[in-house]
Amino acid sequence: MEGNIKQVIALLFDIYRYMIFIYIIMSWLPNLRDTKFGQILGGFVEPVLAPFRKIIPPLGMIDISPIVAIIAVMFAKVGAIAAVGFLFSILGM
Repeated sequence: MEGNIKQVIALLFDIYRYMIFIYIIMSWLPNLRDTKFGQILGGFVEPVLAPFRKIIPPLGMIDISPIVAIIAVMFAKVGAIAAVGFLFSILGM
């Protein structure tokens, strides 16, 4: 059971990472973020990207905050999986 929960958590974090990546690609194509799909995706991704954009200034025309956000999501994935493992070890399951 623990392995299944860890796999689901890993899958959810991976999907979110791909969502950020797709959102980055959409910024390179004109008006693609203005579509319904772009707005929905932005609703999921922008709350995570916004704090990084406040901290990390763009380098000329390049915004590196999504890269930092993807790295943070990867660290959060490892932490969440470790937390689930820790909880299962405490509960003895």
